[in-house]
Amino acid sequence: MKIAVVGTGYVGLVSGTCFAETGNHVICVDVDKKKVQKMKDGIVPIYEPGLEILFDRNIKKNRLFFTSDIREAVREAEIVFLCLPTPQGGNGAADLQYVIKVAEDLGKFFNEEPNIGFKVLIDKSTVPVGTSDKVRAAVKKYAPDFEFDVASNPEFLREGVAVEDFMKPERVVIGTENPKTKALMEELYEPFVRSGNPIYFMDVKSAEMTKYASNSFLATKISFMNEIANLCEITGADVDKVRIGIGSDSRIGKRFLFPGVGYGGSCFPKDVMALINTANENEYDFKILKSVVTVNKLQGEHFVNKVLKHYNGNIKGKHFALWGLAFKPNTDDVRDAPAFTVIRELQKNGASVTAYDPEAMATTKAVLGDSIKYAKISYEALEGADALIIVTEWNEFRNPNFEKIRSLIKDPVIFDGRNLYDLDKLKDLNFVYYSIGRKTIL
Repeated sequence: MKIAVVGTGYVGLVSGTCFAETGNHVICVDVDKKKVQKMKDGIVPIYEPGLEILFDRNIKKNRLFFTSDIREAVREAEIVFLCLPTPQGGNGAADLQYVIKVAEDLGKFFNEEPNIGFKVLIDKSTVPVGTSDKVRAAVKKYAPDFEFDVASNPEFLREGVAVEDFMKPERVVIGTENPKTKALMEELYEPFVRSGNPIYFMDVKSAEMTKYASNSFLATKISFMNEIANLCEITGADVDKVRIGIGSDSRIGKRFLFPGVGYGGSCFPKDVMALINTANENEYDFKILKSVVTVNKLQGEHFVNKVLKHYNGNIKGKHFALWGLAFKPNTDDVRDAPAFTVIRELQKNGASVTAYDPEAMATTKAVLGDSIKYAKISYEALEGADALIIVTEWNEFRNPNFEKIRSLIKDPVIFDGRNLYDLDKLKDLNFVYYSIGRKTIL
């Protein structure tokens, strides 16, 4: 099949590359001409495990192409995926300006070339309920007689394992009531569900809501466990044991039950706020989600309060090593990263930071600039630091050389925001060790 993918962020680039991997002819479009040239030169613009191999292979097999000319990409495409940014607006609503602008541009193109055949426009971006109607109206504004359909195909990709998630999806959700669109989408996704995982067809609005409901529920699990962890600290319970105890219940499940310093990234923060905004627009008070946002905001501050308490409320002039900047491991994405909340709280209280992350150094520097120092390796960040703070659970942090840590920092103190280490082990090593929802080792 011939496919156009408009937008080459995480969703667009992974989707386009994976569609090419199953034999389709894919043209990816981006307005950033420098980025397009880099991709033409074989440079993957994002860090995502497993993507580079498929990216290189499909360019060499002449199945994956890049352009800044949307008309070139769409002219012969049967299906056009809209993988455009939908950032959070000032009132929490998803900003649809990029989606609508592309829809209007396509309408103008369809009006000028009405004989290029039936097109299916797919909202792959995370968009509020009713967006497909807005896209349809934007196209019809300029091409009222052109034959096309607008469908919803929300993505459920986890950064860090996005390629695996796309190639072996647990489910595919498609919102359409058009038989022609349904047939095309069944053909497109058949190679990805050969093991029997389902394709769910539903109306467009239900598909749009499914994406927001999914992310908001997962964010709710995270905030709930952070609240449980905070209560465990007060009562003397161990959140790791509680997590195992409730996670064995199949109705609850084991995933997203790890307490920490809060959720971040490109999806959860803005998707939760967008769903709250949708509720507000429909005069519904979504109390649970509002609490989820509040808990998440406070969790980073709660973690920094452990640091402040250890130093009797005064960290002015203290210098901390910080491991982990990306909002989660196996990505370089720092959008709404909890590490930034921690850094800003430390700086607000007069402390300085040297940070290290395996992949997110450049993306962090683009945001924080020279307000912090950067280390080339994890142990370098420890030199001269008063204590170590861990924010992201990269594998390379799980089994460090503790004697080397002790030799480099002023005091053997670790503030662990991801519960990476065994309490008894840190006690035997004579570290002062703070974690989340567990007793403190002093």
